[in-house]
Amino acid sequence: MPKLTHFDGDGRAHMVDVSDKAVTDRIATAEGYVKMSLQTLDLVEQGTARKGDVLGVARLAGIMGAKRCSDLIPLCHPLPITKVSLDLVPDRTLPGVRISATVKTSGQTGVEMEALTAVSTAALTVYDMLKAAEKSMEIGGIRVTLKDGGKSGRYEAALDTPK
Repeated sequence: MPKLTHFDGDGRAHMVDVSDKAVTDRIATAEGYVKMSLQTLDLVEQGTARKGDVLGVARLAGIMGAKRCSDLIPLCHPLPITKVSLDLVPDRTLPGVRISATVKTSGQTGVEMEALTAVSTAALTVYDMLKAAEKSMEIGGIRVTLKDGGKSGRYEAALDTPK
């Protein structure tokens, strides 16, 4: 079983020391979705949700979430993020909104948590903006789909989609 790096020899949580790690270019992509009824998705696609541009606001929230990751997750390092991009795509077959976030940095640790936080924050914002129309929406499928850079190298998730 792999060693968990966020615990010291006595089992106490600690922030990992990355000072001896090389500065390398790093990238991570994460995805998730918000399932909803077709009627609620119509509000998104037609731009008629009561709170305004759902996808635009959620995109900005996701960017902000990535930038604030170390404030939310106790053992994450604050990182000099060089890029955050989010795609929010209505999908009538889900039905709902598919969310993808890509985060880049040049640093001593990866940006997987920032990508996951971006997707989570965007999904929560979609829910918040549409909850007056539908409280039964489902947030799910949040996972890392790509991680590259650093000592552990490249990881790519299998390309499957939620049913």
